[in-house]
Amino acid sequence: MSRKLKGSSQPAEPRAPHGAFVIHPYLKTERSANGRSPEAALLEAEGLTLAIGLKSVASWLVPVTQPTPATYIGGGKVAEAADLVAEINPEVVIFDGPLSPVQQRNLEKKIKAKVIDRTGLILEIFGERARTREGRLQVELAHLTYQRSRLVRSWTHLERQRGGFGFLGGPGESQIETDRRLIGERISRIKAELKEVVRTRSLHRTARRRVPFPIVALVGYTNAGKSTLFNALTRADVLAEDMLFATLDPTMRGLKLPGGRKAVLSDTVGFISDLPTQLVAAFRSTLEEVLEADIVLHVRDIAHPDSEAQRLDVEDVLGSLGFEGERLDQVIEVWNKIDLLSEADAAAARRRGARSGAQGPVAVSAVTGEGLDGLKALVERRLRSEEDAMKLTVAAGDGQGLAWAYANTAVLSRKDLSDGRVELRVSVAPERAELVRSHFGKKKPEGTPKTPRHKHRKLAD
Repeated sequence: MSRKLKGSSQPAEPRAPHGAFVIHPYLKTERSANGRSPEAALLEAEGLTLAIGLKSVASWLVPVTQPTPATYIGGGKVAEAADLVAEINPEVVIFDGPLSPVQQRNLEKKIKAKVIDRTGLILEIFGERARTREGRLQVELAHLTYQRSRLVRSWTHLERQRGGFGFLGGPGESQIETDRRLIGERISRIKAELKEVVRTRSLHRTARRRVPFPIVALVGYTNAGKSTLFNALTRADVLAEDMLFATLDPTMRGLKLPGGRKAVLSDTVGFISDLPTQLVAAFRSTLEEVLEADIVLHVRDIAHPDSEAQRLDVEDVLGSLGFEGERLDQVIEVWNKIDLLSEADAAAARRRGARSGAQGPVAVSAVTGEGLDGLKALVERRLRSEEDAMKLTVAAGDGQGLAWAYANTAVLSRKDLSDGRVELRVSVAPERAELVRSHFGKKKPEGTPKTPRHKHRKLAD
């Protein structure tokens, strides 16, 4: 048995519930299966607990040979957990694993405490952090989908203390009695509202395609430093804290590249191991920003002991969204937090990036600013490799044509000729090249591919 108790002495009299008791059950083959140690998984669970404002007053690693249908962990461990709960009197028991409704109900009866599993915990965090209307709708949809399988289970154990999400009732109620019909009706209404949100987001994407600004999306494991990197690159003021899921709602800002060109940088929600399937489905419209991106920066906390396992988790989520095959060529790995590495390890990370060239990875520190100029230069090179460079000549006095060129291409250089004509050297995305040629009466060069390598962005006429 491996357990860690804080303040474990027997109280002289009953105390008010406080904090959380975190239990991480792990299969004995877990370490070899995903490369992540049970100890690291337990620390992550404690971090998730802290993210909803609850301190972990006790934590416990429980090895499991095979999950028990009734309670997941064996009867002996359940009895031991009940003794610990009686001793420390936690507000809630966080079970860092998936529990069926029956398992959750049985555990609550046997240990006499409120129990929430990993999915419920992450949903609770999302419920507290989502700020935009779309984000709150998506979280509510995910929560109700999860809740429907548990029928009348409520979440007032956290509402009473922190004003939790409160989907179907107000704080202070001991239980919210609802049935499948009511939940189903609410889910239908939310889906209808989200369709309108998705339509609006699609219109925004179409409008952005009319402007020659490529999209660069940040993805990565939660707390990898995406928001700090976002702020450093764009000089924005997005919430960036040393906390899991500090950022939930997508944010976009302009990014100026070394050659003067502009791009749009998008910060997205962080991924995590065993991300609830309800959340992947609910946030699909938000994550479509990643699918629409020209370049994806996969930000890794290279100083984290489980950095490699986190990389695999992120790639699994991207794969579930359909981001695979040739699309992976658009990904650049960003090795963040090299300032936390030893001098030798940091030097090795820099050498690895230098040898890899345009393929990455790029070693950076979003805090100190090291490597950021190189990262922006690499993004610019990768974007240009996807585009056609051409020379345009605008007739003298054709202000409308000149304005069109600036609005629909990235102007790399301009030369005003003596006869009043303007000669422009421009960079054009492959899917827009033919539109630009036809507008200026240019013929397509021989040997030019008929279709762009990446077909995911539609031409906006």
